This record gives sequence, structure tokens and C-alpha cells, in this order.
Amino acid sequence: MKKTGLLLLGLAISISVSYSQQATSLMPQPKKVEIGTQMLQIDKNFTILIDGQPSNFIFDRADDFLRRLAGRTGVFIQQDRISPSMNKPVNPKMLIKVEEPGILELGVDESYSLNIDANHIKLYSKTSYGALRGLETLIQLLDSDQKGYYFPEVKIDDSPRFPWRGLLIDPARHWLPVEVIKRNIDGMVAVKMNVLHLHITDDQGFRIESKVFPKLHEMGGEGMYYSQEQIRDIINYASDRGIRVIPEFDIPGHATSWLVGYPELATIPVEYSVEREWGIMDPVLDPTKESTYEFLDAFLTEMAGLFPDEYMHIGGDENNGKHWKQSEHIQKFKNETGIKYNHELQALFNQRLHEILTRNGKKMVGWDEIQHPNIPKTVVIQSWRGQKGLTAAAKAGYSVMLSNGYYIDLIQPASFHYLNDPLPDGSGLTPEQARLVLGGEATMWGEQVTPETIDSRIWPRTAAIAERLWSPGNIRDVESMYERMAIISLQLEELGLTHEKNYEMMLRRLCRGKGVEELRILSDVSESVKRYRRNALSNVNALMPYTRFVDATRPDAPVARNFNQAVENLKDEAKHEDLEFVKDHLDRWFTNHQNLILILDNNPILHEIKPLANKLRTIAYIGIQALEYMESGQSSPEEWQEYALEECEKAKTPHGETELMIVSGIIDLIQNTK
Repeated sequence: MKKTGLLLLGLAISISVSYSQQATSLMPQPKKVEIGTQMLQIDKNFTILIDGQPSNFIFDRADDFLRRLAGRTGVFIQQDRISPSMNKPVNPKMLIKVEEPGILELGVDESYSLNIDANHIKLYSKTSYGALRGLETLIQLLDSDQKGYYFPEVKIDDSPRFPWRGLLIDPARHWLPVEVIKRNIDGMVAVKMNVLHLHITDDQGFRIESKVFPKLHEMGGEGMYYSQEQIRDIINYASDRGIRVIPEFDIPGHATSWLVGYPELATIPVEYSVEREWGIMDPVLDPTKESTYEFLDAFLTEMAGLFPDEYMHIGGDENNGKHWKQSEHIQKFKNETGIKYNHELQALFNQRLHEILTRNGKKMVGWDEIQHPNIPKTVVIQSWRGQKGLTAAAKAGYSVMLSNGYYIDLIQPASFHYLNDPLPDGSGLTPEQARLVLGGEATMWGEQVTPETIDSRIWPRTAAIAERLWSPGNIRDVESMYERMAIISLQLEELGLTHEKNYEMMLRRLCRGKGVEELRILSDVSESVKRYRRNALSNVNALMPYTRFVDATRPDAPVARNFNQAVENLKDEAKHEDLEFVKDHLDRWFTNHQNLILILDNNPILHEIKPLANKLRTIAYIGIQALEYMESGQSSPEEWQEYALEECEKAKTPHGETELMIVSGIIDLIQNTK
């Protein structure tokens, strides 16, 4: 291979001749990439040969790759369906060689090497799962020029930094059909994630069929649950794509849906109904009755037979202990056993769960509240409360993974998640303790999402988290991340994900197809309020419609982010392209207002954001004035500065649970006029 540049562990490269930009646009970035100048042209004679000892699913995934390649290029690739019994092509363009099938479990070898020159593609891997990861890298490398489509000359050696790279999806709060789960599995595969964590039970719903205790799903699921056949289908679909499926049955708190059909499990056995509100609820299982453990033993044994993975999640978070405190027999039990605190009582409960799971060949996973000196070191601690807790658990000898900082339901920017690391520099962990850090999971809690909107909350930001968990830790260039995330976002669409197309569809519905462009100009710089502020601003619950303007807006709005960055760039040097970008958008926001107000007035569902539109016009005009002062070389009057900053403070107030994301950029413009 003729080497003209080297991309090593994410380091910038300088190449004096033309080469494919796709080779440096991969996400996640590989461990090592060498880029050449040749290219392999795609034509109808492109063929794939699979050799070695692969799993049968590799043939299906290679066939998927071939059809995606044909779909992207429009080239009528003539190789027939790829299968174990196919006739081996002569002089294939691509060779996939797998040494052994591999077993889908924590720590399976996912490494691969990919070599492309002008004549051949060679993909080598120890296991079938490495081949899967290499195929996703290859499809990202596809590029084009005036002559046609091609793969660039590259040599890639790649392997993941962490073995546990997960996404939690929560169908308990809002029901999500099987097709939603499957399309997000496809998205996970595209960015090399390997664990789907299904949060199946919570106060708002019990979403899995139990043949042993049918009232769990019949009454707690309200007709919206996965049959065991559907669960097997999801597991098989995921495993054929290198994704492990981990179920979570959240106990002893978050248990209202369990108690609808079986109130005798409750600490306070009254009549229960499925919860409609969000938050931390009081109902909790009774840990003092032997019948509770007999029930859980039978149920978890049933579930252990359904889910093949060696890990099972028992939740264990946010038990407020109020019902335990109110219960006379709980207090009596604590006095008789010498238990002082509810945390100790829950540790006793978790010990019993651990015994049940161990008998069923399962390892227990739980949120960081379950950590206790009496909990065996075989338990995995998932930290949602902070890096400090993760570090403490690893130092105590527990395997750990991080979710704090990866809560994608909080509508924080991709840059925030990207720079959050399960194993940061200066963690204080010894090499042995550092090996206990398994990785992390993005968490898509389901309170504020529906099948229509969930993809836009997961993607494309989760691609940034996927890179943090796969790529070397020193790959941290935020600007590069955003550039590559924009590319992968469009590629994810071909997998059926709706994060891009549903944006336009929801806007069309809001304005009944009249004034979509005017409404988009506002929505492009608006986002839902952050963290859980939405719950505090309105009376939201499980039954409300999630079809409003706030639901159409997208996290980390690109137009707003780019505007704020362009303004930031003006502080150092007024580049023409940045200045023109700022001017154009300020003018667009200001002149759009008159038509936008007509749209808002004629659609009652949009009345709540009219103040937001008015504030956008006001601060846009302030931005225009600020630029005029800057270009004149004169300082702005102090009276104007005071007025302008006051209006910006007003513009920070959300309306319809939505906030303008360009306020910081306008404030920076004002500061530049002093």
C-alpha cells in the first residue's frame, strides 16, 4: 500500500494529495487508520466471499451490507443472496475471513482488521462479532466522485476500548412496539454498541408476558406488553447483530405495576392501579415475607429461561422507604433483626435476589444504590449518581459501568456526553481496579417520549457516546465529533430510524402544512428545557399528548449551536464566512416574524410558543444592532447595553417548555460592542 498519511489514535493528519474524506469521517473512530491514495471502484461485478469458521449470521449481515451498498450507489450488483450454501465467487472483490464463531458474552473479541487497495477488500477477525464491526466501518467508508462510487485505500486495525457499550430503552413508562426496538438495535449496530438494556417494569407499566403470574402483564401492562415470543424475536434479532439483551425488573421500589395484580407483594397491601404520574412513588415490595421471595424466585426463574444472557438487572434505585417507615410489621422486623436503616433492609432483600439469580446461572446488575458491604463482588454496579460512586465501587472490588453523564433524556448537548469518560485521567484507580470499569450505557428514560419521538432523543447524540466507549480515550476533538456525527446521522436514516424525517412531519402537522418553513426557522433554534424541568413547568403525565412544539424540537439544535460557535469565532478574528453566517441568520429570524405570527395565531396548539417567537424577533434585532456597532468600530452606549442584556435575560424564560438556544450567542455579540 502506498501511504500518504497516517491517522493514528485520532491524531490529525496532513496529506499533500487528494484522498477520500470518508476515511477520516468514521464514527466511532478506529484505533488505527492508515490512508492511501488508491481506490476500489464499485460496479455490478462486486462480489463477497466468506471464509474460515464464521457464524451463520455473518452470511446474512454480509448480504445486508451488499444490499445497502447497492441501495446507496444505485449499482445493480449481480451477486445472488449470500448464504452458507452459495456458490463461491471466483476472484471476489471482498474476502471476509473469520477464525471462529465466537460466543456472544461480555468480553467477546470484537477486533478486526480491514485492508482495501485498488483491487481487493480483506476483512479479518478473530470472531464473527469482529467481522460485524468491520462491516459497519466499511459501509461508512463508501465515497464517490465524478467517476462513480468507490472505497478508499485504507488499512485499519481496530478494537473496542470497553467491552460493555450499551443503550437503555424504557418501554415501561411509554409503551414501545417491537419495530421501535428493532430499528434502534440497527442504529446501535451502526455505531458498534453491543448491549441493549430493556427497562421492562416500572410504576407505569409491566411490559412482559409471564405465564407463571399472568396478572402481572394482564393488569400491570394494560394490554401493552411483549409476549414471550416477541421477546425471543427481539433477542434473536439482536444477537444476530452482536447485541446482548439485558432485562431490568426494577425492585423493590418502582413496583406499582407489580402490585396491581398481586397486592399481597406490597408492604402496604391495598388496591393499586397503574401509575400515570412521573417521579418517585411510595409503593414498595415487602422484604420481610417469605412469600415475596417465593414469588420472585418463580418469576425470575421464568425470566432466566427466557433471556439467555448471563446478566440480569434488578434495578434497586430510588426506594424512598416511606411505606417501610409507615408499616408496623416492617418496623417490628427491623427491631427484631437489629436492622437500623432501610439501606440495610434493602441489602438483605438484594442478598436474597442474588441467591435466586445465582441458582439460575445469572449475575446480578443494579444501580449504585445496591452497593453494600454484604453484597458479593460478583455483582455489577451501574452508576447513575456520579463518577465518585463508580470509582468507590471499583476500589471496593466491584465491576462497574457508567451512566451518569449519559442520560440522553435530559436533552443535553452531544459535547457534554462526549467528554464524559468512564475512566478519565486521574481517576485514582490502580490498573487492576481500572479493569473493573466495563464501560457504560446511554439511558433513554421513557417519560417524555413516544414511538414517534424517541429516535430523535436517542440519535444522533448516542453516536457520540458510542465513540467514547469504543475509541481510544485521547480522541476528544469536539469539533471533529460534530462534523462526523452529522454524517452518521444521515446514514442512520437508511436503517429506518425516524430522527430526521419525523422532525419535518411533526412540524407539518402542527401548522397543518401551511407555514412549515416559518415554523422550522423557530424550531431550529429551540430545544426542550433540560433535565427534568419539564415536569415542573406543566402537569405532564403518561396520558398527555406528546405532539406539541416542544416534542418536535430536537436536542442539541445544530443551527443554534453553529450560530453560537460562529459568534465565538468572531471574538478572535472576524472571518468572512462566520460574519456572513451570523448576519444571515439574524436577518432570517427578524424578517420571519411577521409570517410566523400568522401561523401561530391560526393554530391553537402553537399559541403557547407565541411569546417565544416574539422574543426571538427582539433578540435578533438586538444582534443586528450589535453587529452594526461592531462594524462601525464604535462602542455601544451603556444604556443600550443595559437594555439589550435585560431583553436577553427575559428571552431565557421558556414557553411551552421550550427555550431559545441562541441567547448566549446574542449576549456574546453585545459584549463585543463594549
